[in-house]
Order: sequence, then structure tokens, then C-alpha cells
Amino acid sequence: MAEIKQLETIAAQVRRDIIRMVASAASGHPGGSLGAADVLTALYFDVMDIPQERIDHFAPATDHGIGEDLFFLSNGHISPLFYSVLARRGYFPVAELAEFRRIGARVQGHPTPAKGLPGVRVASGSLGQGLSVAVGNALAKKLTGDNDHRVFVMTGDGELEEGQIWEAAMFAAARGVDNLVCIVDMNGQQIDGTCDAVLGMGCHAQLRAKWEAFGWTVIDMDGHNMQQIVDTLRFAKNDACGHGKPVVVLAKTVMGHGVDFMAGTNEWHGKAPSAEQAEKALAQLPVTELGDY
Repeated sequence: MAEIKQLETIAAQVRRDIIRMVASAASGHPGGSLGAADVLTALYFDVMDIPQERIDHFAPATDHGIGEDLFFLSNGHISPLFYSVLARRGYFPVAELAEFRRIGARVQGHPTPAKGLPGVRVASGSLGQGLSVAVGNALAKKLTGDNDHRVFVMTGDGELEEGQIWEAAMFAAARGVDNLVCIVDMNGQQIDGTCDAVLGMGCHAQLRAKWEAFGWTVIDMDGHNMQQIVDTLRFAKNDACGHGKPVVVLAKTVMGHGVDFMAGTNEWHGKAPSAEQAEKALAQLPVTELGDY
């Protein structure tokens, strides 16, 4: 288990990677990537059980994740975050982040297993599909007797507007898929504006009530308090799971967290910073011993 300070350092470096990747490509989604960095860092560097040999010999075509916890990124547009965390965890060389969105690169704008990028099990970014994929993999674990491991999936709160999310939620509860943890990145923003303005899900209490009505165990979490993130996700994995219900964690985050001019607005949902803006952003993010790629 990693120390909280160590996790905070990794998350800081991940945010630096995100800014540099998107700025270099002049394309990408920095806002949501910055906002979910703490959560994904905690998952991959502390909470999930991933044997080192699974990282060293990742083969998605033949390895169905038996004997390890799994993660699926449904809101695949935050790929800069996903790629940075995977690279920093050791799935592929950190230097490969410099190829983000280049023609022929493995680190494309949305994750895809087509080019064999380690750590990516399924194409994502076509919103609404990830929870269904996660439910299927969680059921597979039950069928194969892998009862000691969990399946995690992250969705955006704007993504909850997709009907397939609620079909999957209904199915998971009806089938008692209690080895599944869905993390909703609740930053309140989406590409066209605030979630409330586009298609509001109601206040936090109403959204919580929706998940509960669908038969899920619901847990709240501050998505920028690393100690709380680790404690909450460990609880979800080790205590809340296994009692007949799937688990959803409502993670309160801020889009663009860590960079003042990007924080709390949908303006940076899918816009790359200029070179000057990137330098301004990097000046606000701690330089770490991990080093820039």
C-alpha cells in the first residue's frame, strides 16, 4: 500500500503529464482528466490488486483478468489521464506519452486495444457503454470462481444522461452483481455546459436516491482528498461489495482541478491550452522527483 504523500506526488506528476500531452498534441480533453487524477491514481497505485506479472505480460486477447482487479474507463475522452496513470504504473514506457494523438501511435485520443496498448482492455469514449462492459466482466469473474477480486468502472456525471447506463444499472442489481464498483466522476460539467443545464439529474440527494432505487449501495466521496479517496475505495472494495448489491461511489470533483484558469468550467472540457497557457498551468503544478517525460 502506498503512502498518502506518495500518492499525492504521483497525482501531481500525472497532472503535469496531462497538460504536456494535450498541449503538445494541440488537441484533447484536459478538464476532466485533471479532475479525476486523484481517483485514478489511488485506484492503480493503492486500491486495486494487480500482480506485477499481469502488468509485465499484459495480453488482453487471452487474459481475461482472472486473479486481479479490473478497471474500465467509460468516459474515454479523459484518455490523457488514463495513459499517464498506466505508464507511470509500468504498463508501457512513460516516453510513449509524447506520441499522444499522433497518427499511428498507440496512445490515441480515445483508448483502443487495436494497437495492443498494455492496460487497455476495451475501446471506450462512445459514452454510456462502459458500465455494461464492466457488468459483463464482473459476471465473468463470478462464473469462473474469481470471488476475491473486483471490477471497477469510471463514468462521467454527464454520461449518466445515456440510457444504456441505467439499463446496465438495472441489470447489475437484478443479477446481484456485487463484485462491481462504479465510480461516477461528478464534476457537474459536460461539453455543452453544466450538467444541470443540459439534462439535470437533480440535486445530489436526488441522484443518490436514483441509484438506491435501482438497487445499488451508494457511497459519497471527496474526489480530491487522497486519504478519503483511499479509505472510501478500500471500503467499497472490501466491505460494501459482497452483500448482494453492486456499489456506486459518487465522487465530487472539480473539472480542471489544480489549474486555476481551468477549474470549475466546461470551457476546458475538450480544448487544448496554447504553449503559453500550458506554461502557466505547469507553473501551478508541483515539479516532482518522478520527472516529466
